[in-house]
Amino acid sequence: MKKMISNSKLSKCLMLVVAALAMPTLSFAQDDSQREVTWSGDVAAIFQEKCMECHRPDSIAPMPLLTYDQAKMFAPIIRYRVENRVMPPWHVNPDVGVQNFTNDRGLSAEQRATILAWVDQGALEGDPSTAPAPLVFEEALEWRLEKDMGAAPDLVVASEPYDLAAITQDKWFRPNTPTGLTEERWVKAIEIRPKNAESRRVVHHSLAFLLQEEDGKAGLPEDVDVPFGPSLFMEWAVGKAGQIFRPDTGKLMMPGSSINWEMHLHANGEPVDDVQVELGVWFHDEPPEHRTILSMFDAQGPNSLDIPPGEIAVTQGTFVLSAPARIENFQPHMHMRGKAMSMEAIYPNGQREILSFVDNFQWNWQINYVYEEDSAPIVPKGTMIVTRAWHDNTASNPYNPDPEQWVGWGDRTVDEMAHNWVDVTYLGQEEYEAIVAERSAAGGED
Repeated sequence: MKKMISNSKLSKCLMLVVAALAMPTLSFAQDDSQREVTWSGDVAAIFQEKCMECHRPDSIAPMPLLTYDQAKMFAPIIRYRVENRVMPPWHVNPDVGVQNFTNDRGLSAEQRATILAWVDQGALEGDPSTAPAPLVFEEALEWRLEKDMGAAPDLVVASEPYDLAAITQDKWFRPNTPTGLTEERWVKAIEIRPKNAESRRVVHHSLAFLLQEEDGKAGLPEDVDVPFGPSLFMEWAVGKAGQIFRPDTGKLMMPGSSINWEMHLHANGEPVDDVQVELGVWFHDEPPEHRTILSMFDAQGPNSLDIPPGEIAVTQGTFVLSAPARIENFQPHMHMRGKAMSMEAIYPNGQREILSFVDNFQWNWQINYVYEEDSAPIVPKGTMIVTRAWHDNTASNPYNPDPEQWVGWGDRTVDEMAHNWVDVTYLGQEEYEAIVAERSAAGGED
């Protein structure tokens, strides 16, 4: 396990949230004025690594940033968003909790300082001959995981099409689609995508729930007894399209299963016919050692959400793990007033540890922070997972549509939620003890 945080340090960490909400900007600029920073020599390589996958034609960003001329045009906006850790979309606090992730898209302190210095020095191009070669991209609507998986999905399930009017209220479309499976299969990776460019312009997000008949025991240790039922299989939203599970884990799909979709649709002023999303699934060749279960840890408390106008509200919820487990990820979900969320473990011996802390939540990004396997928290039976959420319903929140309104739970973007989606891989007691001993022997801290 990671180093524990004392109660006094924990209180200080949480107090930082309120302070952060009161600050309009956070400066990360460093003195890089001793040398000339240019697009060709310094910045283009950073943009290729962190920005261009989204900032290219037909992708999700509003403008391309592939060339010097394109980037220079938006240099002041780039500076503001980089300085305030809005872009790239990676909003986990860099000083609290686990810091090793499989999908880290954030900027290092050095990269952030380089971009800020570039803008401050006039956004110079430099010598074009020193710039890295342009990247060659796949089509934006291709399966993003296909390259990593080495093949197209083994199974594709498409939602029923929906015709969306040009001007209408938000729609929630919830069709049910059979998977067509005739045998038990274990899932290695999942991805959801809008089926075409027209659908992508109006689909705000899409959830896919796996419906199937089973007792919930398959793939779990014999001594593990966990609540089980219809579960979220995967989602599509800006910032999350899919996930590759660890080689020793997977999700189970049963014959006769079906996908229950929840598609949230935004009208954009033009009618769109046949709006569809589709689910791609890659299977393990052999059953993996473990089954991972996507769990929703609420931070809403027993009375749901009740956020007064003009206030910063703090809510929390708890979940006690009935078996040892590996915590695979941290994915906060809130709406326009959401500002911060933390995930804390309280161990059976009373010790406490902040596992992850997003202190700069951006409501229009749904980021799944997936831990590196050797850093994923291994926790004992009886551990309480505490999820805390901060909502800013004041006029200082630039995304707040109306700070004079009481806000409660709801599906609409102007309503609120406070969920923490976490993949939990349950372990047997002997396996848990073996992993803890292995990490300790490798130099980890108890």
